[in-house]
Amino acid sequence: MTDKERQEAIPVATPPYASDALAEGTVDAVVIGGGAAGLNGALILARSRRSVVVIDSGSPRNAPAEAVHGFIVFDGTPPSEILRRGREQVRQYGGRVVFGEVVSAESAAPSADGDLRFTVTLADGRSVTARRILVATGLRDVLPEVPGLAEHWGHSVVHCPYCHGWEVRDEPIGILATGPASIGHAYLFRQLTEDLTYFTHGTDLDEDSRARFAARGIRVIDTPVTEVVDDEHGALAGVRLADGEVVARRVVAVASPMQARTQGLEGLGLPVQELPTGRGFASGTAGATEVPGVWVAGNATDLVAQVGASAAAGALAGADINRMLATADTDAALQEIAEASPHGATG
Repeated sequence: MTDKERQEAIPVATPPYASDALAEGTVDAVVIGGGAAGLNGALILARSRRSVVVIDSGSPRNAPAEAVHGFIVFDGTPPSEILRRGREQVRQYGGRVVFGEVVSAESAAPSADGDLRFTVTLADGRSVTARRILVATGLRDVLPEVPGLAEHWGHSVVHCPYCHGWEVRDEPIGILATGPASIGHAYLFRQLTEDLTYFTHGTDLDEDSRARFAARGIRVIDTPVTEVVDDEHGALAGVRLADGEVVARRVVAVASPMQARTQGLEGLGLPVQELPTGRGFASGTAGATEVPGVWVAGNATDLVAQVGASAAAGALAGADINRMLATADTDAALQEIAEASPHGATG
């Protein structure tokens, strides 16, 4: 494993599933990303009788987690099960889900009536032409360079008090600071345990925050963390400091910077924005972007969205894409009538 790979959460593939054949000809929409946002966007489009293809790389961010939480009805459901059901439901309405990795997506020559066209190419050389694109690639978490941290990601190393908090309640928890966002992180995890230690790990912690931490019984350690320590069974047992001391912890919480997955999408020219929590695609109402014909939804643009919010964003984007396609269809129909009746006579 390279140093760079150690900084990122280890990707975990979803269980194998049968891939649909890639559609021939031009489809109404290609959805890049097979998570909650992408599948829900595809579901809305398929139910609107649009031809839609989902390209799924099979490495969702939440794959290491045992269950999704904070999503009513689905609370406690394994991520893989939600995705399995989602794929089935998209297919139920005629949508296709294709296992593959997008290596390029770019504008193509418009149709004869002037409608937009895009070409999406996969790593194996296959390609598909689409009228519209929904980017729902999600994000990756950039973890601190602390040996052993990534191996426990999604289990004993967590990032979200709402996704994992209940499951780690009352445990000895350590906050491994990554910057100012970690201060607020500490207060949220303090709600879940009385045994909380804040490791500044080279970040600044002002005197006011130290006083507030002291008032809540949050211990502060300024000595840098050098590694995660496991017990004899491989479970997280604590962290080792630069002076050799081992501080016993069962859980480490990290407000890791987040970055939208952009690989292969450079040709679309999508604008990105720097946020306090990381870097994501910029988007407007219903996920529309500055690039005509391209929408984004889910964690690719909303870095802190949980599964429910991502699914809702995908639905909004799918509905907006369908609306714009309906307008384009009507424009094309009017143009066809005008071309057939050069003098404008309609009856």
